[in-house]
Amino acid sequence: MIEARGLSKRYGDIVAVDDVSFAVGRGEVVGFLGPNGAGKTTIMRMLTGFLPPTDGSAKIAGHDIFEEPLAARRSVGYLPETPPLYPEMTVSAYVAYVARIKDVPRARRRAAVDRALERCGLGEVRGRVIGTLSKGFRQRVGLAQAIVHDPAVLILDEPTVGLDPLQIREIRGLIAELASPEQGDAQHTVILSTHILPEVEAICRRVILIHQGRKAIDAPLEELTRGGHSLDEVFARETTRDVAEASPAAAGNAPDAVMGSGEGPA
Repeated sequence: MIEARGLSKRYGDIVAVDDVSFAVGRGEVVGFLGPNGAGKTTIMRMLTGFLPPTDGSAKIAGHDIFEEPLAARRSVGYLPETPPLYPEMTVSAYVAYVARIKDVPRARRRAAVDRALERCGLGEVRGRVIGTLSKGFRQRVGLAQAIVHDPAVLILDEPTVGLDPLQIREIRGLIAELASPEQGDAQHTVILSTHILPEVEAICRRVILIHQGRKAIDAPLEELTRGGHSLDEVFARETTRDVAEASPAAAGNAPDAVMGSGEGPA
């Protein structure tokens, strides 16, 4: 479903992403991890077509992001860290608007909107103005706009940031259901960026760790935690490896950066 080959992004002399390659198959839920500024968000923006890579290429559901940009974008549902919502619109009107701009055929549009709202638990608030909703419901609206066109791939950037424990559990359950849906629903391949390691352990079966713009780990979660190792230990070890060589002070601060709550420059 996703194939990234040698993705790089440079800003003058600054290398934000350096020769990153990976592939993600249908139905996989992959945890996309790394410290603040590691390059995760930059990679996700390149995969979704929002940011052109300096080098390399990528395919989404078989569509090259350069040669078939419209088809590639139609195959992706993207939820950035701050959902792209219009607070003055009602929930149903907004999701219908997104369905229209994502080229959902008119004959199927109403059913697509209804199904997205149902899958995201928004039926009871479909007539509410988005600006009056709690943060948890706004995150659900963001997910609804990401899935309304039944994309093969979902790319979710910090989908539970700022939510309370109950809302986090609900969103985690929804993401798991999108990857392993009930019969008749579309199955989505999911890349999930998060700083919350228990979230990865609860949802994901594979981890890709980005550190200093490069891919440091790409392995099944079970393999990484074999022998009683925690994901936190693996994460701290890999993200301090190069930093420790450059600066002892930075190495001492790195574990706190790993568990930070927000995404810095990426």
